[in-house]
Amino acid sequence: PKGLDEPRGAWFQNRMANEQTYKGSCHCGKVSYEVKADLAQVISCNCSICSKKGYLLSFVPAEQFRLLSGEEKLTDYQFNTMNIHHLFCSSCGVQSFGRGKGRDGKAMISLNVRCLEGVEPGDLKITPVDGRKL
Repeated sequence: PKGLDEPRGAWFQNRMANEQTYKGSCHCGKVSYEVKADLAQVISCNCSICSKKGYLLSFVPAEQFRLLSGEEKLTDYQFNTMNIHHLFCSSCGVQSFGRGKGRDGKAMISLNVRCLEGVEPGDLKITPVDGRKL
């Protein structure tokens, strides 16, 4: 796979081909959501935040995401370009998703795939992305 050499923007722009609906949540369950996503494209980014938190990420257009509960429990953390809202539950501290914009300016959601119900990371094809260079 291209992975480390492929620009991160390619992942943001790619529309999903094999979508399924998943439920996701933080650890305590106060933040929960449904999302239509294709997990054939999951990345492991080595940027400063992803590497420290161990995220496995997938990206979807915002219209494919529906927050079911917990908007009031979300706390926002931003750094560097301030493009992505790294949202985490103020009760348990887990970041199950984030909000931002793709390079085309359209709203997108970054999913922490580890927070999706019934998804086993060992069953996924995970592509490394060199976020340190972005």
